[in-house]
Amino acid sequence: MESISTSSQIEIWLLDDDDIVRSTTAQWLRLSNHEVREFQEAQDIINQFHPGQACIIVSDIRMTPIDGLSLMANCLAKEKDLPFILITGHGDIDTAVNSLRDGAFDFLEKPFDPNRLLKTVEKAIQLRKVQRQHANQSQYLGDLHGLEETIIGQNEQMIRVRQQILTFASMDTHVIVYGKTGCGKELVAKALHDCSPRNTQPFVAINCAAIPADLFESELFGHEAGAFTSANKKRVGKLEHASGGTLFLDEIESMPLAMQIKLLRVLQENQLERIGSNATIHIDLRVVAAAKSDLQALENFRQDLFFRLNVSQIHLPDLRSRGSDIPLLFEHFCRIAIKERGGQSQPLSPIDHETLALYGWPGNVRELRNVALRFALEPNTSVAKILAGYQAQDDLDTITPLPLSVKVQEFERSLIEASIRQQKGNIQLVLEQLQLPRRTLNQKMQKYGLNRVDYLD
Repeated sequence: MESISTSSQIEIWLLDDDDIVRSTTAQWLRLSNHEVREFQEAQDIINQFHPGQACIIVSDIRMTPIDGLSLMANCLAKEKDLPFILITGHGDIDTAVNSLRDGAFDFLEKPFDPNRLLKTVEKAIQLRKVQRQHANQSQYLGDLHGLEETIIGQNEQMIRVRQQILTFASMDTHVIVYGKTGCGKELVAKALHDCSPRNTQPFVAINCAAIPADLFESELFGHEAGAFTSANKKRVGKLEHASGGTLFLDEIESMPLAMQIKLLRVLQENQLERIGSNATIHIDLRVVAAAKSDLQALENFRQDLFFRLNVSQIHLPDLRSRGSDIPLLFEHFCRIAIKERGGQSQPLSPIDHETLALYGWPGNVRELRNVALRFALEPNTSVAKILAGYQAQDDLDTITPLPLSVKVQEFERSLIEASIRQQKGNIQLVLEQLQLPRRTLNQKMQKYGLNRVDYLD
């Protein structure tokens, strides 16, 4: 399978029939380390542009025989989200403003400030990178099959994890899976089972931290009717039920010492006795144990049990160490939410991507999944808005604060959105309330994915 493209170079397609203006502008952009292709006629762009092209377009409006607005309409008909920047003379300002409604990314009035052109172009390039990354991720997710569809990721560590799963699955030995909360330890254990010859037999999962100490033995070994006061009928324990298949012991470091001794004996002898019975039951068991820290270094974990289990190890990385996988996993979980719960697909904005990259993800993949679920089910929201009010779940001790830049942008977005809602989509009233130039407001609405149509009364 082809991996996601890592190329981030976006070309600037610059169109102007004035050779001097075009070459001067191109030189300025190249001095800022941008790739520029110069065009003298709109028809050349029409012939060469196709959806998904690694480019943005900067075009003058007044040209013959095809003007900039006609070119924009042609290109946006092929790909409606293409960042298209118009260069206009003073007499075309009204036309340029209307072009924003028709899909233009922005416009600049001649004579324009080169630094302003550079900032506008770089924002458009950033948006284009996000669009192309999303397209590549969508194609990648659509092509997944087998283990890659279960253990998703292009990070080198995750590729190694998949290789280990395939290797250890056929070895039929005990495995310890290490990883922090939310990294997907049970998912890996289930993959080990599904890829093994035991896959037609039960996969039995136990969270050792969730079982009261006085019920642990009954839970694992089962009991006969009348074995103790509340034992009204015979019960098959988890160990016996998992015979022939795989037993997953999550948070095994929480298992009481007395139970560690009894589990060790079962693994040594491949047999057990139910509580209240003298009959020996032979079992065929494979154990996948999961822990958050090194079992060998724990004082309350028996070394003999550790050595019995420690045939193979898989170490799962924290989500923050596999940053390139974060947008991919986010889209994957959004797709699941939409399929299962009827959410609505909405694209990630550049600020959403920035938030995903900068946030610390203390809850790892589980936390990312929960944020993606809310993003898919809540229209007109953002990743930063969700994280700002997000409460840690499970056994997370701390919440990673959002970076200041993200907080500032989210606050700005919320103010603009509140004004648009209050003014029921009347942009003129919004301009007066926020005391912003029209061009600045248009730029910020594009940046934050706000559309006045969504707020019309």
